[in-house]
Amino acid sequence: MSTTREHEHPGRVDGTLMAVDHPDLRGKVAVVTGAGKGMGARFSAALARRGVNVVGADIDTTLMSESATAVGLEHSDVEGAGVVVGAPVDVRDRDAQQKLAETAVREFGKVDLWINNAGIFPEAAATDIPVSQVQATLSINVEGVLYGAQAAASVMAPGGSIVNMASVAALRVRRGRAAYCSSKAAVAHLTECLAVEFGDLGIRVNAIAPGFVDTEMTRWVQDDPQALEAALGNIPLHRLGSPEEIVGPMLFLLSDSARYVTGTVLSVDGGSRHV
Repeated sequence: MSTTREHEHPGRVDGTLMAVDHPDLRGKVAVVTGAGKGMGARFSAALARRGVNVVGADIDTTLMSESATAVGLEHSDVEGAGVVVGAPVDVRDRDAQQKLAETAVREFGKVDLWINNAGIFPEAAATDIPVSQVQATLSINVEGVLYGAQAAASVMAPGGSIVNMASVAALRVRRGRAAYCSSKAAVAHLTECLAVEFGDLGIRVNAIAPGFVDTEMTRWVQDDPQALEAALGNIPLHRLGSPEEIVGPMLFLLSDSARYVTGTVLSVDGGSRHV
């Protein structure tokens, strides 16, 4: 399927809202970390549009406040839309994540859904990775997921759903991203571990492993014609994904449509993990 934007910039697709809907999500309460921008903001908006009340959390409180306001304006004419309330969180801080869960319960009375989205994307040759990068990457990308899941489990009733953000980088090597790839591989396996233990609580835990998606994080590829050509050559569908194409699988994993799905790492990568 071609779009005007594809012709303007080969490999990109438009961000048209997907028709997918999950009526069972309406009236539920979600927490989304790293919701000030990027995919976290997209997840919050998509959930609110479908009647979910969201506590969006970010370490940048100003950015989070602006994002929550923007979602409110965007959905002002959507009947039955949920609201997004901004909250501060440093995902490296276990106590802060617990406070976030308590904030959601105080605001909306419960927590049904939790998306561990916050993360960083550092770069360095393997021979040059500094200690500070290793510590920051593991603490945010891995510990942040664990602490978020623990906080979610402490307030969720059976039937709750947690989704973590892994990456295709968990499944294949990306030069210059050893710390990042390792952290996302840890997230993938941590998801499986949590699914086994949280199953005793009636809580499902899954992860999404996106490939190259048209976001700020991949701008460096899109702005370099040679890098873009190389990237597209390693994607069987020969294009970047759109943020909306991550939203759809996320909604599925959160919803009752996936109520017998847990411990799964769902690749949404145009097939690039196979190349």
